[in-house]
Formats: sequence, structure tokens, C-alpha cells
Amino acid sequence: MEFVVRQGDTLSQYSQLFMIDLQLIHDSNRTISHNILSAGQRIQIPGFVSQEYQIRQGDTLASIAQNRNLPLDAVYLVNPGINPNNLKETQMIKVPRRITWRLVNDRQSYDYAKLMKDIGQLHEVYPFLQVSSIGNTVLGKNIPEILIGNGGKKVHYNGSFHANEWITTSVIMTFLNDYLLSLTNLTAISGLSTARFYEQITLSIVPMVNPDGVELVLHGPPANENLKKRVLGLNRGNTDFSGWKANIRGIDLNDQFPAKWEVEKARNPNQPGPRDYGGDKPLSEPEAIAMADLTKKRDFARVLAFHTQCEEIYWGFGNLEPPQSEDIVMEFSRVSGYVPVKTIESYAGYKDWFIQDWRRPGFTVELGHGINPLPISQFDEIYQKSLGIFLAGLYI
Repeated sequence: MEFVVRQGDTLSQYSQLFMIDLQLIHDSNRTISHNILSAGQRIQIPGFVSQEYQIRQGDTLASIAQNRNLPLDAVYLVNPGINPNNLKETQMIKVPRRITWRLVNDRQSYDYAKLMKDIGQLHEVYPFLQVSSIGNTVLGKNIPEILIGNGGKKVHYNGSFHANEWITTSVIMTFLNDYLLSLTNLTAISGLSTARFYEQITLSIVPMVNPDGVELVLHGPPANENLKKRVLGLNRGNTDFSGWKANIRGIDLNDQFPAKWEVEKARNPNQPGPRDYGGDKPLSEPEAIAMADLTKKRDFARVLAFHTQCEEIYWGFGNLEPPQSEDIVMEFSRVSGYVPVKTIESYAGYKDWFIQDWRRPGFTVELGHGINPLPISQFDEIYQKSLGIFLAGLYI
């Protein structure tokens, strides 16, 4: 919610007025001096929207504020110059409203357009979020990263490395939305206060690593005839792309990382297709390169890559994982009921490379159960079981 600063106003005053943590207000207004505000500046208050209200007979600004559990001064702030003694029936004014509901609609097929719309809405209401692009897909789509928090410990979550695992994006975005609601409403999630997470952790989220592939699974081939012909050929002429894991070029992005890549390549398909082809060399694809570059840039303390399915958590790679990885995965298992699995005969994945090159905790979390793509009807069960993992990823 945006309004104009009055003479003598301070951010501390706004923090008390709207019951919003001062740091969240600071981080929502990064381009201004926090020590001295000037009349006429525009200020963002996170977690609120300004709604229009039509004056009815008998209304006063005080009664309107009281009915909405707002300080009277909050109403004055968003209605500069209003005369409280000259309100007229049917007159339109603005009234602050605290957001207490999810903006992310999780119970639908979650495509790239939906993701970008939700990111835009969340950023507008919670401007302390930092949103940027880590790179582009084969077809030129931006791959967004969302940063939240100010802590020195950097944690990373990602989803939809595999195209037909798009439900992971929906789950991640719902957790992000709940985290934001908790911060701005001073409420707990599963009994945990999240304010300390914001102070101690910088959380990086790449909710959809493979937008081109997700679009292919959900909406079919692109309109471009040459590209359409190519992907149909890679799919053996089948117009059903529900089994497609790869990017639009038929390269499996989670087989693209230089961690026993040659071993993985030797036993997988030797040409592009719906799944498991790791390319002609590691990190050949723009999506995988973007993730590798981001990881080097951010220097994460730990990473969690969310996949589907089987309700397992993979946490080892070549005995290179640090000792605390086992403690962390056991907590993940405790809060979710998921089964921890140290090693499997699968290499060249993102978490494998992270463990190998950083010797830090990395995890692949396999959400849900069944056959990919998992139906959206599983969403509630998946989210409730995985919520503890999202939180434990921050507090351990």
C-alpha cells in the first residue's frame, strides 16, 4: 500500500500505526533515506492494500476506522486533505486493509503465466521481496529468483527442474505466500515465529527452473511450426506430453551437472527426448547454466531441490556430504514422514553437484506419490506433509 509522507512522519511511527515490523518497512523502501523522511515522498507499507469505500449515512472517519480495527490516523494517511467534518453520503474514500488471505491460487494447473502473475502480485503487496531474473530459457523466458530476508545464512529452494513436476512450483509459491502472511500479520506457522528467520536467513527461491518444459506439458507444443515439428519428433509423434521431463530441446536439466555426469550419460538415452538425456556435455543448457551461475554467486549454505514423487529425501553423494546433513535430513523426516535415502544410483543432479563442489548439505525432496504429473487433487496432502520441511530448512 502506497501513500504520501506528511511533515514530521517517521518510519517508526508507521511501524506502530500498522503493526508491521520496522525492518520490513525499511526493506520495502530501499531507495529512500530511512532516517529523514521528506513531506511528499511516497512510502510503501507491506501487507496492506488500499480499498475504496463509499460513505454511508451516519459514517464518520472514526467509526470507519473502528469497524476495521484501524487507528484513525491510518485512514487520514491514505486520504490526504480530507475534511472529517464534511463527509458526504456516496463520497468515495480509501481505507487500508491488511492482507490476511493467500494471493497464490494453488489448486489449478500452475503454468508460467500463473507464476509470473503471482510473483507480480506478491511483490506489489510485499515490496520487501527482491525479484530478479537469473537468466533465460531456450525460448527466451525469464527464470525468476525471489529473495526474502536479510540474514547472513543463505538457503535456496527450487522447483520444476522437471517439466511434468510443475506441482512443485505451486507448493513452493504457497509456502512463500504463507511465509509472507506470517511476517506481516505477526502470526506463527506450525507454532513457529518467522520473524527470526527473516533476520537470520536470506532465502533464495527459484520456483520454476524449466518454464519451457512446464508450458509444453500443460499446453502442448509452441505455435512455431519448426519447433512444434521438432518436439513432436522427440516425443515420437505423441501429442501427449505428460511424460515429458526435459527442457524444450529434449535435454534433462537435472542430468546436466558435472557430478559423475559421464557415468549418468553412459547408461541413459544417447539422444534428446522426453527424459534422462543429459546433453552432449555438462551445463550445455541455458537453464542449467543459470542455476549453476546463481549457486556460485550466492554461495548457499544449503540447497533443497523439490521434485516428485515417492515421499523420499535424497541427501548424500559419494560420501562427500558433511556430517550435519544426516541430522538435517532426520529432522526433515520427522516433520514430514518422508523417508531419508542417502544414496541412489543416479548422478549429475543439481544437489549432487552442490554437495560435490561445496561439501555442504544438499537435498532432493520427492513430494507426493503416484505417477507424474501428480494431480492437483494431491495438493493439500503434499503441502501439509512438506510444510515442515520448508520450515526446518530455515530453522536447523
